[in-house]
Amino acid sequence: MKLLTLFVFLMPLLLAAQVIQWRGPQRDGIYPESGLLTQWPEEGPELLQTIEGIGLGWSSPVIYNNKLYITGMVDSLDCLSCIAPDGKIEWQISLGRAWNQTFPDTRSTPTIRDGKIYVSTGMGRVVCINAVDGHQIWANEAFAENEGSVGTWGVAESILLVDDKAIFTTAGPKTTMVALDAETGRQIWQTKTLNDVLAYVSPILIEQNGKKQIVNLTAKYLFGVNPDNGEMEWHYNFFEIDSSEWDNAGGVINCTSPIYHDGFLYVSSGYNHTSAKFKMNGDLSDVEFLWKDKMLDNHHGGVVLIDGVIYGSNWENNSRGNWCAISFDTGELLYEERFRNKGSIVAADGLLYIYTEQPGFVGLVKPNPEKFELISSFRVSGGTGPHWAHPAIYSGKMYIRHGEKLFVYNVKA
Repeated sequence: MKLLTLFVFLMPLLLAAQVIQWRGPQRDGIYPESGLLTQWPEEGPELLQTIEGIGLGWSSPVIYNNKLYITGMVDSLDCLSCIAPDGKIEWQISLGRAWNQTFPDTRSTPTIRDGKIYVSTGMGRVVCINAVDGHQIWANEAFAENEGSVGTWGVAESILLVDDKAIFTTAGPKTTMVALDAETGRQIWQTKTLNDVLAYVSPILIEQNGKKQIVNLTAKYLFGVNPDNGEMEWHYNFFEIDSSEWDNAGGVINCTSPIYHDGFLYVSSGYNHTSAKFKMNGDLSDVEFLWKDKMLDNHHGGVVLIDGVIYGSNWENNSRGNWCAISFDTGELLYEERFRNKGSIVAADGLLYIYTEQPGFVGLVKPNPEKFELISSFRVSGGTGPHWAHPAIYSGKMYIRHGEKLFVYNVKA
């Protein structure tokens, strides 16, 4: 009875401390689920719900306090929807103008902590929302006020929370990254500028030898920032690794968040560019380039690292793409195999979940460094546009988005 009482007391505190965000708790594409199906029926797992009315988008859903939150473009506005467990929209609010040029659909996945939702629009407006009633707590025109510089496809960043700060990348001539007070939206610090253009990458938080650091990419640079004071502690011209082979788009196709593991960083860039591995020094004040790989030039579907192997899909010249595995230690290609098309990838309970951008197949794959080992697959029916949203897995359910529709599948064993 005492243990039950303690659990009931501590549960709200544990929920408050938890950060629900883009591609799982660590932003590495790995969801901490267990007890999931190891094989699906031929027609796919049981479809529990089809949720509509969320607007067009490529962002992923997040689940917080038994509610689903997702962004989408309604008319010309980025909107945030709160979905009740029965699949009905509880409330929907406007966040601000969506990106108004090529591919305007909403991208930013909500980040939630302590009952507050943090999200950015395609035009770089950062907003904090009350998760209960959708009331706007604060908004900051962070991109415009910091003279941000963006490429062809607008702002595509999911907000990173570090301690009491909401982190947002602007690029441009004035700064590269800013920190906003998570409670008030007031700007706390700004980094120096790298005079570069914004990429389409969400930053990660790493910790090594007791020290934290924010790592992100602009169009050309990989860089690390001290979250306490905004000091840019190092930067590396990622563009120069193979600049002679890059096209006019340059590094602005950087879309994949870096992967950190055991003192090393892995970065990948699409459109026939490169992926590369770096070693971080002990105090996180610099990085050393180790190797580059031309095979796993990931477009925007992300990669996952499992047991020393990086899994993901490449661009493969004609944009169709293949599924690849490379060694995290050496960059050696372990396999490259065709399955439908390139796409996004996450992992849960020891298996890979892939979602091809065309024609929208979802696959369950066994991590195997020797071959692409497909266990089950099915095709998503419904929705519009490219299948660019990344899958999400919460409480035995798999969430697959296709444009204005969100499909919820039962994948619990």
